[in-house]
Amino acid sequence: MEKNNLIYGIHAVLETLREGKPIDQILIKKQSDNELIREIIYNARKQGVTVKSVPYEKIQRITQKNHQGVLAFLSPIEFADIHDIVPHIFEEGKVPLIVLLDSITDVRNFGAIARTCECLGVHAIVIPQKGAAQINADAVKTSAGALHKIPICKAKSLTHACTFLQDSGIQIIAASEKYSKMCKDINFTLPTALVMGSEEDGISKPILDLCDEHIGIPMFGNIGSLNVSVATGICLYEAVRQRSW
Repeated sequence: MEKNNLIYGIHAVLETLREGKPIDQILIKKQSDNELIREIIYNARKQGVTVKSVPYEKIQRITQKNHQGVLAFLSPIEFADIHDIVPHIFEEGKVPLIVLLDSITDVRNFGAIARTCECLGVHAIVIPQKGAAQINADAVKTSAGALHKIPICKAKSLTHACTFLQDSGIQIIAASEKYSKMCKDINFTLPTALVMGSEEDGISKPILDLCDEHIGIPMFGNIGSLNVSVATGICLYEAVRQRSW
């Protein structure tokens, strides 16, 4: 756990929020409730910052300094808004290629996916406010700096993000075990958002139900599953192949 991105104490965290500095998430001791705590929660939600209610022991494991039951992790990147990104892509005359990550919490997988996305020209990555990997120094390192080059958008609801993308004329494609087509059979030359889920839980049902197509990757071994960062790379390569040749 790196310490240079850690802010602790009620007043310090509140002031950081007031200054509008990028915060990845805030931890608050369970059952904490006073005027300043409520102000922290209000400002955090307003800015799209994840707030988690956690046991006192968890905060103590991170730092034993005078944290007053409140910690914040500064983000090494500035977050973007998908509602601003999509119109900008179209205005530049480009065909959107966006990746949405559902419940991918492993930092190294997230960093590896970001690296692949940047290399293959993905325009933005969308992650949920809750249930996403923490964006920290490990994530930036694993991404080889890609997290500083590609827009990362935090969505309060991935479901709403999918609906917005569809309303913007972007097809939503889910990489899923319950596929009906192979990735090569999808027309990736169209505006596309690719949804990837965690290896443990996959893509949540509400999002699966929204998707226009469910795709799979041809496999011939006995294991029958791929690491999510590898699977993302294969699907994106097919998109780039179609768009390039």
